[in-house]
Amino acid sequence: MNFLSTSLLAILLAVTPSPKKSEKKPFDEIYRPQFHFTPEKNWHNDPNGLVYFEEEYHMFYQYNPKGNEWGYMHWGHTISNDLLHWKHHDIALYPDENSEDKERCTAYSGSAIVDKNNLLKKQTGNTKTLIAFYTSQHCGQRIAYSTDKGRNWVKFEGNPVIPFDETDEARDPKVFWHEASQKWIMVLYRKLTENDNTKGVSIYTSDNLVDWNWESHIPGFYECPDLVEFQVTNRPDEKKWVLFDGDGSYLMGNFDGKSFTPDSGKLKSDWGKNYYATQTWSNIPNNDGRTVQIAWMRGGTFPDMPFNGQMSFPCELSVTKFPTGYKLVRKPIEEIEQLHTKHFSLENKNVIPGLNDNKLKKVSGDCLHIIAEFDLKTSDNFGFMLRHSSKNAGTEILYNVKRGTLSVLGTTTPLPAVNNKIKLEILLDRTSIEIFANDGQTVISNCFTPNEKAMNAVLFTNGGELGIDKLDVYKIESIWNQD
Repeated sequence: MNFLSTSLLAILLAVTPSPKKSEKKPFDEIYRPQFHFTPEKNWHNDPNGLVYFEEEYHMFYQYNPKGNEWGYMHWGHTISNDLLHWKHHDIALYPDENSEDKERCTAYSGSAIVDKNNLLKKQTGNTKTLIAFYTSQHCGQRIAYSTDKGRNWVKFEGNPVIPFDETDEARDPKVFWHEASQKWIMVLYRKLTENDNTKGVSIYTSDNLVDWNWESHIPGFYECPDLVEFQVTNRPDEKKWVLFDGDGSYLMGNFDGKSFTPDSGKLKSDWGKNYYATQTWSNIPNNDGRTVQIAWMRGGTFPDMPFNGQMSFPCELSVTKFPTGYKLVRKPIEEIEQLHTKHFSLENKNVIPGLNDNKLKKVSGDCLHIIAEFDLKTSDNFGFMLRHSSKNAGTEILYNVKRGTLSVLGTTTPLPAVNNKIKLEILLDRTSIEIFANDGQTVISNCFTPNEKAMNAVLFTNGGELGIDKLDVYKIESIWNQD
């Protein structure tokens, strides 16, 4: 090899970058949830405009396209065919007039319906019109519509349909059809006077989706209302209405088309720290019949991530009559089974304290679905350590037998045993733990930031023997990048 060739080779080797470790794929960052919805980038919060139409589940959400902090709200948009795998779409709703003023006319929360009878007179061809009801901050309650299955949205020329009032703080309209009264109903957060004690939910009715009549008001609620009718699961001839608050708490009662009459005190539907702005999908077909709810997991942290925020996992709601009264039950939608991969199971085993016999020593992963039924036997307390390693204890889920309480991530909730048994269903994702106890009667939804290298799971008992009637652990595949 001559000198020139040798010199050129030396220069080439000097400027050629050394091989790098393979970089993470998009949507596979360390703190990116793998089976909970997140936007590709930037801030998001409340779910909005949940509607099913022509085999597509639409989910809009509060979104800031300019950064990872709250503000300058738009409606982001995503669509799914199965409530699991989400395809990101263009922003649906932008701020109204004065859009450069971040404190005015930004697109706050709301809902969406299918205009089956073309009341808005916007339908083209055979495709029904989708209508979104939203709060234009400081600019009233407004309408936007889509004639192409939600891909493009036009602001209604008659906006606002409920004018802005400086004192009432009105926002977050949820609209639905009430069959018995043959009216459209809107539940809207607002306060009746300057007195904060009047903060609550106002009920409006309409024949045409444009002209709205105020009918009644229920104090004691704050933001993101929802009003849903349920068939009581174990009483076929009985129905109950449930009025939801922004934090998912609720009143059970009856609704006559104009006013809601509670027959319970306010009840918690979630005991965790990160469950807010609950909403249910509209227009789910009759042959499905489910009520499906999702929420923003408010308060989660996502260090060094391109996005900020995640949704909870979609859940099916029902109402059951228990010896203690009527209660809302919440469980993960059955579609989660489509994400199951590697399966580990145990039946009729005992856990003895002090034997250093971890029944889950073969389980490892950052995304797991755990379904278990335990016989308390002589145990004083038992639980799991998740995202555990030899150098990191991980996160503890603890059931205290004597106190009858379940604790995780600083949250403690009452959980009475049933026939000396406890059922736990746990959804573990990279930044969240959701626990559905005793068939969804008690739910805890919390975010966390685990050690990235801790992947193990431990099952333990203290003070006495614990029985495992049945234990199933499934690894969960990612909903992203499944090419």
